Formats: sequence, C-alpha cells, structure tokens
Amino acid sequence: MAKISVVINTLNEEKRLPKAISSLSGFANEIIVVDMNSTDKTVEIAKNAGAIVYNHKRMGYVEPARNFGIEKCKHNWVFVLDADEWIPKALKLYLKKQIKSYKEGITPNFFRIPRKNIIFGKWMGHTGWWPDYNIRFFKKGTVSWNEVIHSIPVTTGVGFDLPSERDLAIVHNHYSSLEEYITRMNRYTTIQAKHLKKEGVKFSWRQVISKPTSQFLTRFFAQEGYKDGLHGLSLSLLQAFSELVIYLKIWQRDKFAKRKLSIGQVEEEFDKSSKQFMWWLLESKIKKSKTLNKIWLKLKRKLKFQ
Repeated sequence: MAKISVVINTLNEEKRLPKAISSLSGFANEIIVVDMNSTDKTVEIAKNAGAIVYNHKRMGYVEPARNFGIEKCKHNWVFVLDADEWIPKALKLYLKKQIKSYKEGITPNFFRIPRKNIIFGKWMGHTGWWPDYNIRFFKKGTVSWNEVIHSIPVTTGVGFDLPSERDLAIVHNHYSSLEEYITRMNRYTTIQAKHLKKEGVKFSWRQVISKPTSQFLTRFFAQEGYKDGLHGLSLSLLQAFSELVIYLKIWQRDKFAKRKLSIGQVEEEFDKSSKQFMWWLLESKIKKSKTLNKIWLKLKRKLKFQ
C-alpha cells in the first residue's frame, strides 16, 4: 500500500502545531517539520509528536522551505499542511482511497483540495475565500513551488479537483485578529512590491486609486463578499487596503519620487472608479428582481456576441 509523507513548515507555532499534527493520525506514515528558527517550543512539540525536524533559514515566506521539506520526504506521496491547518477524517479517507491502487497514468499525479478559511472566527464561504483550491497532495517529483511568495506550484502530469464539499476541505485557521492580519500584510506587501518592481512594474499614481478599487469590487461584488455579512465587507476593505500598500511600497522603492498631478486628474480617476462601483450596485439590484435579471442576462449575452 502506498505510503504518505506530510510536510509542515513552522515558525513559532507552539499553539497551533499540536492540532495540525494530531489531525494526521491514521494518515501520515512520516511527518517532516521544517522549522525556520522558532524561538518558542515548536521544535520540542514536533519532536515529541514523532516528527522529523529540519532547520531552514527564515525567508519571510514559506515557498523555499516547502521545497526543502518535500526533498526530504522518503515516501512516494506527499501532503503539504500548514501549521495553522488541520485535515478532517473524511478527507483523509478520500485521499487514501484514491491512491490505494495507484497505477501510472490512471490515478492523477496531484490533487487540488478545497480549503475552509476561518477568518476572525467565521468560515468565509464567499469573498474569494471559497473553495480556495490548493495543490497539496501529489506524487513526489510532480509538484514544486516557485520561490516567490504565494506562487502557484509548477506541476507535471494530470491533476484532479476534489469536490467542493466542506467535509473534504482542509480547515485553515487563518487570521484570528486585526493585529495578525496587519502584521502579515506588512510583511507580505513588502515582498510583493519587491517582486513586482523586479518584474519591471512601473509606479503610477493612478494605481493607488484603481488597484484598491478593483480589489474591493471584485471581493465584495463579483465574489459575493456581501453574503459573508460584515466579515465580507471588512475583508474586502482590508484586501483593498493591502493592494494600496503594495503599490505605495513600489513608490517607496522609487524613494518617494515626486509626481505632479492636478485635482482634475484625481477627479477623473475617482470618476472611473465610481462608475465601476455604480455598475456593480446596479447589477446587484437587478439580481434581486427575477424579471429584470432575465432581461439583464439576455442583454449581456447579446452584447457579448456583438
């Protein structure tokens, strides 16, 4: 029977690591913990739980340490779990069944798994947080991560999406407080701005209006953040703020170069944003009316093919 290695990357995770490891009971044949110089009891907890612990220098993001951990796995199948996540029984049984009689070319080489994000104490069923598919289970050698923050992994072979069902989802205890969100946001935006600058992205003052606006409208309207209530509204605004910070940090890397702009230019940019906002408000009102919604759908289809 195929055996499974699990990789967990850690940095001061003494409070959350025990639940992550305990959720692997009956599933993992090997647990690899790659620790990035924790100063709490993370390493001690991992070793006491029977995990094999390796050290990796702090990078500010997890991708390099994740690849390092995968290389250390001795089994053919690898599951990647974050320290603030845990996996339910139904998911373990489902995945073990998938590889029970593995045959090359029949069973997928990697699986995209839905993830339930618990943010500020609430499961986010919308706002771009569900089903939040992640490639986390794969045959060793078929998946690796680019060493860029929040990058999409590089894959070979055929993949498979698990059904977007709650019982088959990784549970992610994401942000538990605003302080945690802001701390991570500050770290992530610095790295993201650096990479965008490296890729040749040029700063434009218009971005500090258009980018946050687009992020908010996408989260709150297109991804139905309003269905998550105040949590959806708050997170849509926080994600918009995060986008603002990224582009201001690109400006910062230009040493806050002076830019001339007129009130007319700013007014013009805000006018574009307000029109986008009104368009989404109109569409949301139309959706509430069955008659208007049918007319709206027909009109959009007609415009699409013109």
